[in-house]
Amino acid sequence: MQADEIRFLFAYDRWATRRVLAVLDGLDPAVWRRSGVVGERGLGAILVHHLGASQRWRHGFQDTGESPEPEREPLPTVDQLRERWEAEWAVVDAWLPTVTEGFVGYVHEGVPVWQMLVHVVNHGTQHRAEAAALLTAEGRSPGELDLIEYAEEQVGVGNREA
Repeated sequence: MQADEIRFLFAYDRWATRRVLAVLDGLDPAVWRRSGVVGERGLGAILVHHLGASQRWRHGFQDTGESPEPEREPLPTVDQLRERWEAEWAVVDAWLPTVTEGFVGYVHEGVPVWQMLVHVVNHGTQHRAEAAALLTAEGRSPGELDLIEYAEEQVGVGNREA
């Protein structure tokens, strides 16, 4: 896998996450705070975990020594979560251009870094799907979140049927 392909996947991850965050305005606060819906988590906790995992992986890749755990903090509001994502994306925007072919190809404890990077995106896909299912049940579907939708949007191709 090439560094540009990793950047593409991270751009897709952001696009899909923004689609989920975009349908949260006006959501019943009880729905946001509800727990025990998917395992121990509810909608808000799922989306906070997605952020926390993304932050922890990035800090690990950058070897900062930090390991943020927003899941251990009080549940933020929807707007606070959006602000935290925007702050994270700003840092990612500064980091991703520094990702080299050598870094992507490096093998850490038997696992190529490119596989770890793909895991970060795939992990987000899992939690966006959980959140999308909960939102759809509330009449707030974020719409198509498939990678191909993002890819086709980037090249100006119309929507395709699944």
